[in-house]
Amino acid sequence: MAQRKVLITGTAGFIGFHLAQLLLDEGFVVQGYDGMTDYYDVTLKERRHAILNQNKAFSACEGMLEDQARFDAVADEFAPDVIVHLAAQAGVRYSLENPRAYIESNVVGTFNVMEAARRHKVDHLLMASTSSVYGANEEMPFAETHKADTPLTIYAASKKANEAMGHSYAHLYDLPTTMFRFFTVYGPWGRPDMAPYKFTKGILDGSTIDIYNNGDMWRDFTYVTDLVRGIRGLIDAVPGGEETRVAGDSLSPAAPYRVVNIGNSDKVRLMDFIEAIEAAAGRKAVRNYMPMQTGDVYATYADAELLKALTGYRPQTDIRDGMARFVAWYREYYGV
Repeated sequence: MAQRKVLITGTAGFIGFHLAQLLLDEGFVVQGYDGMTDYYDVTLKERRHAILNQNKAFSACEGMLEDQARFDAVADEFAPDVIVHLAAQAGVRYSLENPRAYIESNVVGTFNVMEAARRHKVDHLLMASTSSVYGANEEMPFAETHKADTPLTIYAASKKANEAMGHSYAHLYDLPTTMFRFFTVYGPWGRPDMAPYKFTKGILDGSTIDIYNNGDMWRDFTYVTDLVRGIRGLIDAVPGGEETRVAGDSLSPAAPYRVVNIGNSDKVRLMDFIEAIEAAAGRKAVRNYMPMQTGDVYATYADAELLKALTGYRPQTDIRDGMARFVAWYREYYGV
């Protein structure tokens, strides 16, 4: 039997790197595609790709999603069975400074990925969305069937646009499509622009950390290994007709399309999260309490029952265990 071929966008990124590792370990052939942008330290991205390149079943191409000719050439040569689209202009706060980057990468770039998936008639197109699409929704835990029509940033709006685009392509071209909504992912090889990384750095080097809304915030922190196991399970959970529907499903009545949360289903207080880092680091944070930032939401909290119904799996790593692993990686990587 031929090895299954998966094209992953964003393999030099945090989540893409971990997913590629998991799939390579399972015997998949993986084609990576990444823009290697300088939104954060490119060296970190290069190190991730260097690790993946040690596996002969992995190859990578550098290019921007907006460069349709470049992406099409890679997709056409590789001829994927499955596409997992993770690459994006990330970051809630950066979207306040440079909103155009989100339209170009997340909307135009995603359109190019969907066109390639349509042309190659892939078995399954899986694309990353975000818990940020729930926006001002106050009904928790967030379920895939809740309305998500009140995004608070252009980042969230671009991801909501991806969901709408994905549904239309699924309907028009009978293209099986799954969108997954991530909830505050953390772990080794994480992104330096995210709170787990920033807080760990600040605590270890003794600098002040900014704590927004005076610490009165809640997040559903999801360990990266749990997250990519969820994605792996969803690759095989191909949406189709009514025969593929499960309890509490978000499966569309008009297309082979569904939305799935991947979260820990555990609402953690921000201050408890910081205390978990302090415990792992063996040091106390120097805290600077700040008001809520524009675009931030007070709380996120996932209902992950659909993921469990589709894959038999649900993220479960405790925040203290997960942050202990992250701090250990951070110390080793930076030699501190």
